[in-house]
Parts: sequence; C-alpha cells; structure tokens
Amino acid sequence: MAHTLNLVLASQSPRRRELLAMAGYPFETLSADIDETFDPSLTVEENVMEISVRKAAAALELVADPGTTVLLSADTTVVLDGAPLGKPADAAEAFGMLSKLQGRAHEVLTGFTVMHGGRRVTGYARTVVGFEPMSDEEILRYIRTMKPFDKAGSYGIQDPILACYVRGIEGCYYNVVGLPVSKVCAALRQFLPGHA
Repeated sequence: MAHTLNLVLASQSPRRRELLAMAGYPFETLSADIDETFDPSLTVEENVMEISVRKAAAALELVADPGTTVLLSADTTVVLDGAPLGKPADAAEAFGMLSKLQGRAHEVLTGFTVMHGGRRVTGYARTVVGFEPMSDEEILRYIRTMKPFDKAGSYGIQDPILACYVRGIEGCYYNVVGLPVSKVCAALRQFLPGHA
C-alpha cells in the first residue's frame, strides 16, 4: 500500500529540502535534536551512517502515525587528512577550517537512512573536492558574505563566491550540497515504488 505512505525528511536543512523536492517527492519536514558527536571507535563512514540512523529513530518518535510514515535522515561531514570537520562555532573557526582546505583535496561524506515499519536502508556517499588557493582576504570575504556557520567544513559548494575556487569534484555533486540524490532515490524506491 505504498500510496498511503507519507515521506518525512528529518532535517531542517534548506539544501536538503531543495534537493528532495528536486527529486520529485512530496514530503513534510521535522527535526529531532540528537547528539551528533562522533564516536572515536568508529570510522567516519560508520559515524555519519550511525548519526543518520539516530536522527531517523528520534524523528520517528515525533510523528503522529509511524505506521504510514517513511523517514529520511542524513548527516554530512567534511574530512581532511582523515579528520572530520564539523560546523564552525564562529568566524574564527570557519577561517581556520577554510584555510586548511586551500589548494588541497578533501572528502565529503554523507550518511543517510530511510526507515519504515521495522525496515531500514542505510548507506553513505563520498565525494572528493579540490579547491584552488584562496587568499586570507578572499576567505574573510566569503565568510562575511555567505556566513557558512551551518555548513560542515565552513562552506557550501553551491555558494556563488565559492564557485570561483572549486577546482573539481570526483563523485556526486549533490552529496557535497548535503544529500546524495541518486543513492537516496534508489533507497526511497524500495519504500515508495510509485514515486520518482
């Protein structure tokens, strides 16, 4: 009875909302606060998937009718030299993160979970991003203009100013924005076969 199911995106990220809408799925959103601290005993891949599972489970407790709800959640992080870079606390931390990324390649990982009725599909996507060097003044201008404080690694690849410095990517562009659309749609089709 796939047509009776409602899709809920467990995120308030405007970028994830835009990407899911682009994929053609009707959905609602809600957000559940969880501890997103990484477990040092797990790999980065395991951490982003585990956090996405916890987000979905917490959101499931908030929906009115879990039996008719398909939940989608995701967690994105930027990884440099094996170390995750989360969201910056302030402009100084954003400057520090962006300075480390200059003229180098880094990875962006997004873990995602689709959950309904005891079934769960969890996976992740990895994209390699290369930046051209930015001067300190260019970094400061980007931070002042775009205020990337809600973004892992202190940047949004879709931001107009940053486009001038993206040397190239290997992998899914949408993953860097915050949702690996092709992998997520493949998972959603297992629960919502009548949709996109």
